[in-house]
Amino acid sequence: MRFLTFSYLSPRPRVGVQLGGAVIDLSAAAPLVFEHLERPHWTLLDILQGQPDGMGVDGAAEIAAAVLDQLGIYGADALQEAPDLVEDMSSGPLSIGGAEMVLPLDEVRLLAPLPRLGTLRLFNVFEEHALAAASLRHGGLLPEWYEQPLFAFGNPNAILGPAEELDMPQTAALDYALGVACVIGRAGRDIGEDEAEQHIAGYMVMNGWCARDLERLELAAGYGPSKSRDFASSLGPVLATPDEIEERLLPDGRYNLAMVARVNGQEVSRGNMRDASFTFAQMIASASRDATLYPGDVLFSGAVGGGSLLEQTEGRGPWLERGDEVELEIGGLGALRTPIR
Repeated sequence: MRFLTFSYLSPRPRVGVQLGGAVIDLSAAAPLVFEHLERPHWTLLDILQGQPDGMGVDGAAEIAAAVLDQLGIYGADALQEAPDLVEDMSSGPLSIGGAEMVLPLDEVRLLAPLPRLGTLRLFNVFEEHALAAASLRHGGLLPEWYEQPLFAFGNPNAILGPAEELDMPQTAALDYALGVACVIGRAGRDIGEDEAEQHIAGYMVMNGWCARDLERLELAAGYGPSKSRDFASSLGPVLATPDEIEERLLPDGRYNLAMVARVNGQEVSRGNMRDASFTFAQMIASASRDATLYPGDVLFSGAVGGGSLLEQTEGRGPWLERGDEVELEIGGLGALRTPIR
């Protein structure tokens, strides 16, 4: 499934499932399955946490299947087949029993799938990008980098959604970071690599914005990244469950996901998730050592090799400015656009 958070006709966020050019409003459709619930107000985090009892991701799938059943789309593969069948929403929302349950995607406003995270861990698992960052302190990668995936903590409360504007931070070297975010869907502690898949809710496109001038100071002083990434991270447009990209999974646990960054419509970066030095299973195992991961926690891969202006300009710029627009696109996960003001 492809979960999204959106607003429609009012500012209040809703959670839905994308089917091609349509969105199933899970709250509006919930009474089809959970008769005791009358248009509950859910967030995606509620669903990941299984609230109310009996809901969760499986409950959301039941609701989506019930809507498709009402539309005459049946069978175990209905969720996979439905996008083509509901692609044309030109006639507007579809009402079932007087409730608008299926909405045109182009009429809703997409928000960050998880507007507020539990925790945000910033990994740096692409050797090419890690080498470029190491050059800021005029050195190479230490042998310890190759032993296990390492991370810093980011700001879980500074999250931007699709097309949401980024206020220009106080930096002369604003950069994007093209990467993938993994969202935890099941709590766990000391999770083994062979168990990690059971704890993953899904994946999102993430832009790990960075002030490279501040980062240079932090790394030179032996800190960070910290303040250089404190101001914002962009997430979206959807949270894709692992089955959505299952056909892109490689035997070694990595994903074959093409990754592209564009600035003002021009391609600047291109990479692939398969080039990561560590898998998300390894990241989860590292993050959960002696610490509990909870639903809604996010692990960021860091920038793919070449996936930043730091690499494209060899650290000299030009950097991003007010009026620029950055779009990150990842196969199977969608495109995330951010204007800078």
